[in-house]
Amino acid sequence: MAVVIGRSGRRIPRDQALAHVAGYSCYNDISIRDWQRHTSQFTPGKNFLRTGAFGPWIVTADEIADPQSLDLTTRLNGQVMQSANTAQMIFTVAEIIEYLSAFTLLVPGDVIVSGTPGGVGAKRDPQVFMKAGDLIEVEIGAVGTLRNRLVPEPA
Repeated sequence: MAVVIGRSGRRIPRDQALAHVAGYSCYNDISIRDWQRHTSQFTPGKNFLRTGAFGPWIVTADEIADPQSLDLTTRLNGQVMQSANTAQMIFTVAEIIEYLSAFTLLVPGDVIVSGTPGGVGAKRDPQVFMKAGDLIEVEIGAVGTLRNRLVPEPA
C-alpha cells in the first residue's frame, strides 16, 4: 500500500499522523531477486526501471475510514499469491509516519510504501518467479486494483 502525504510535518505525533495523509493507492513492489542478493541491503533489487508500479489512482484519506482495516490481495496470472489485511502490518500507517518524520521532513506528494505481505514467490516451495508476459494484480479494498503486465527490460 502507498500512503501519499498531503500536509508537511516533522516530528509528527502518532495521534496526529493520519491528518497528514492526502490519500492511499496501490503499489507493486517488484524485486529483481538476483540483484537484491548482491549485498545485505535490498536497494539494488528494488530500484530497477519500471519496478515500482503505483496507482492507478489515489483514494483520498476521507474515503478510507481506517487504513488498518483494508483487505489486500496479490494475484499472478489470476492465482492468489498474497492475501492479507492491513491490520496485520507490523507497524501501523500512523506509526510509520511518526517514525519517518522523526528524521525527515514529510512534504505534500511524498509517497510512503508499506511492506509486503507473506506469500512472495521466492519464499514458496517450489519457488515462483515472474516472467515476461505475466499479469500481476495488486488489489486493496476501498482503494482499487493495480494491474501490470511484465515486459522484458529493453536491451
